[in-house]
Amino acid sequence: MDFDLAYQPQGILGLGEETPVIANGTFFSNQVLPHIGYQSALELQDAGDRKKHGLPARDQLPPRDDAAGLANNNVSNDADWISFDATVSTSADQIAIAPGTLVKQWSSKERHYYHYRMEQPILNLYAFQSARYQVKRDWWQDVSIELYYHPGHSYNLERMNKGIKEALDYYTRNFGPYQNKLVRIVEFPRYASYAQSLPTTIAYSEALGFIAKVNERNPKDVDYPFYVTAHEVAHQWWGHQLVGGNTRGATVLSETLAEYSALMVMKKNVGPERMRRFLRYDLEQYLMGRAIERKKELPLADNENQNYIQYRKGSLAMYQLQEAIGETRINAALKEMLAEYHHRAGPYPSVTVLVEALRKITPPDYAYLIDDVFNQIVLYENHAISASARRLPDGRYEVAFSVSAAKVRANEQGAEMDMLLRDWIEVGIDDKDGNSLYRERKLITHKDNLYTVIVNGRPAKAGIDPDNKLIDRKPRDNMINVELLPL
Repeated sequence: MDFDLAYQPQGILGLGEETPVIANGTFFSNQVLPHIGYQSALELQDAGDRKKHGLPARDQLPPRDDAAGLANNNVSNDADWISFDATVSTSADQIAIAPGTLVKQWSSKERHYYHYRMEQPILNLYAFQSARYQVKRDWWQDVSIELYYHPGHSYNLERMNKGIKEALDYYTRNFGPYQNKLVRIVEFPRYASYAQSLPTTIAYSEALGFIAKVNERNPKDVDYPFYVTAHEVAHQWWGHQLVGGNTRGATVLSETLAEYSALMVMKKNVGPERMRRFLRYDLEQYLMGRAIERKKELPLADNENQNYIQYRKGSLAMYQLQEAIGETRINAALKEMLAEYHHRAGPYPSVTVLVEALRKITPPDYAYLIDDVFNQIVLYENHAISASARRLPDGRYEVAFSVSAAKVRANEQGAEMDMLLRDWIEVGIDDKDGNSLYRERKLITHKDNLYTVIVNGRPAKAGIDPDNKLIDRKPRDNMINVELLPL
């Protein structure tokens, strides 16, 4: 097929329009190219708009194991895996980027030409970028690292470079080999603020990480250029090696697993105690998302590409599972699943393959977790009631604290029902700087619980689920100040 496309901004300077092709910082994907067949992704989304045009309510995604839905992947319905070979021309002073290895470049008639080719099939998902870039280059083992950035935006290149290296190291050791010989990060202007993982290439907004200011001395500050980079590199496994079918919950196999992978890379680099800030952020974003949901909230394994579920709840779910089951066992199950479905064409896997893989390795005491995090909408109502401590003759402290625990299940419209409580929940004690003095999982079967423990340091706060690993609607009351009793 031969076709011609043109982009011409409308209005005053193109204001209010999408800006895929600009003087310096072009970024557009194959969404603008012709596709074969009916493209449901282009349908009107808003219910009011559909009603205005006399259209029926939009069909939702098919059930998670629907055979027709699993015939296509959730990226495109007009191709499975494609061969990619592209020649791109741009202005003489710019570098053009496309997926794959640069085979050749040349200049002709004041234009710069680049020929790229992928060495193996890819999903029908790719993009082109062009700008007056500077380039930072490095290596991880035999993988080339290239960072394309706007001059002056070098603040966080080392964070991104480290994110790539740490991610490649963790993922290859735990999930399997990286399928390419290079990784690129390519900046685009802040007319959008996201990053997108494409084959060999991560398109990365300047607004998301290139001009971020991270204060390493502030324990509450999040090194999100490092984290976002680790997430996007993870998609080279979860999305570009294993891709789910076009059914409910399939994005758990891509977005949720990429979030989990990045969390493990972050935990390895900053330690489990500093993960509290990440978990609290995910929890708050999930709670906010469900509060403003306009249609209905679905369980994680049935979500319909709802970001607050597939990203935020997914992060909390997988982090909780690796804490309970063990990171090593989780990763072994993921590696086995990836080996089985690697570059699988239709029928594509559904989220069920992940749920059952995790169910198989989960000890009986924690079996309830699988349904709680994937198949139900479960909320906790945990809080600390009181805490006191007395100093012992040997300098240690005896801490007595009481906590309350409860658990409810919500339906898709938010109606709640009490659940039987027989859960392993962490209790803990921190010092004045928020450092952990004590953490232990307890089997909790009653609402009210009293614990007495001895710690080595002076306690400042005590309570239940101290690091907010569970989905609790009021996470700030999990810990309470410890009253120091007189000798």
